[in-house]
Amino acid sequence: MPIDGTHVDGSSIDGSSIDGNGSARQDPQNSQDSQGSQDPQAPQDLQGSGLLTEARKLLPDVVELRRRIHRNPEVGAHLPRTQQAVLEAIDGLGLTVTLGGQLSSVVAVLDTGRPGRTLLLRADMDALPQQENTGLDFASQVPGVMHACGHDAHIAMLVGAARLLSARRDRLAGRVVFMFQPAEETGGGALPMIEEGLLTLADGTAVDAAFALHINARNETCTVHVRPGTQYAAADLVRITVRGRSGHAAGPHRVLDPVPVACEIVQALQTMITRTVGIFEPAVLTITTIRAGSAFNIIPETAELSGTYRTLSEASRRTVREGIGRVAGGVAAAHGMTADVELPEGYPTVQNAPAFTALVCRAAAAALGPSRVHELPHPTMGGEDFSYVLQRVPGAMVFLGACPPGSMPGTVPDNHSDRVLYDEEALAAGVALHCAVAEDFLRGGRSESEVGESASAARPSA
Repeated sequence: MPIDGTHVDGSSIDGSSIDGNGSARQDPQNSQDSQGSQDPQAPQDLQGSGLLTEARKLLPDVVELRRRIHRNPEVGAHLPRTQQAVLEAIDGLGLTVTLGGQLSSVVAVLDTGRPGRTLLLRADMDALPQQENTGLDFASQVPGVMHACGHDAHIAMLVGAARLLSARRDRLAGRVVFMFQPAEETGGGALPMIEEGLLTLADGTAVDAAFALHINARNETCTVHVRPGTQYAAADLVRITVRGRSGHAAGPHRVLDPVPVACEIVQALQTMITRTVGIFEPAVLTITTIRAGSAFNIIPETAELSGTYRTLSEASRRTVREGIGRVAGGVAAAHGMTADVELPEGYPTVQNAPAFTALVCRAAAAALGPSRVHELPHPTMGGEDFSYVLQRVPGAMVFLGACPPGSMPGTVPDNHSDRVLYDEEALAAGVALHCAVAEDFLRGGRSESEVGESASAARPSA
């Protein structure tokens, strides 16, 4: 059930739209005047939020940073240009900044100087190795590399949150840790950051909770989608090498051709999934690459397969893992060949703590409007290395909708597409959401007036 009684697809119970997403919005660079006027095209329940109003004032700078990073994407753990862009954007905010040793990470701490809890807010920074085909005037200038998963937007939103929370630090008690992380797509960059002390500050203070958001184009813009418990699947890898015997393509009966056997393994693995994994413990296994051969008239010695499998429980994870080895080896053996199977373990499931998820929903409703908050009916089968953080501290990760204006949610290219587009109006909602979660958590459930009284009491007298 949606948290507010609306359908997850964005329509209200009576079928009316709550989005306004089909209307043409102004360019975010020009949508605010010097007084921070509200967007007249924004959905009605997005009007009037103090945090959102302040976030909209920052939107031109947030959009400019997002586009700058989008033009200059970097892949993997070492992102020197992206790291420099972050450092320049947070300079002067009075944050304590630490750079990563193993990768180009940035950890920036906002310390209010008043006792309280510590919340981590995270943005991933790396791009994907694919050619962009969006036609944007700020499209990637790096051949074969693109921000196709919205990490450029994540960086810009977290920088915006750092600026806004820094400006509102007198309202806060405690600390906010801003985590700018490389290597989410390719290397699990969260683990090296944890090893380098991400979750313990220099004075020994431990992080109490963590929050992250992920933009997507399939949901209506400025909506938040989350569920307690499992939000993302475990994401593991598959590599299979079928070993045959090479020879002339004109005489396949005299050799051992690994190509048709590799194809048979792909099909057999799909049957294995449907016949060994229960329908209430879903699993996805996808073979994404097949590599074999060097010439049209040579039967190759080997055929290599690779892909991924996604599961929602440790039991189904073990079942699939065992099944891949059994099926690949059995099919190869039936044809007189062998199969080497490698199954590197990937990201574990992302587990949203129920109590913190409830806090996020409350904060999102206050910042964006109750009808913008939806409970996901089921987990996504995507993977996320924010799971490593949530294994160690309670927290949550949410989806932020950013369907382009004039488009129908669910019908546009989504993350990891070379044509994905995002509504940049959603960046203001993301900034406001980060800040709303931080302020609610650091208040510890107390009202702003109670926090203000305790902060005043903590200040030394003149």
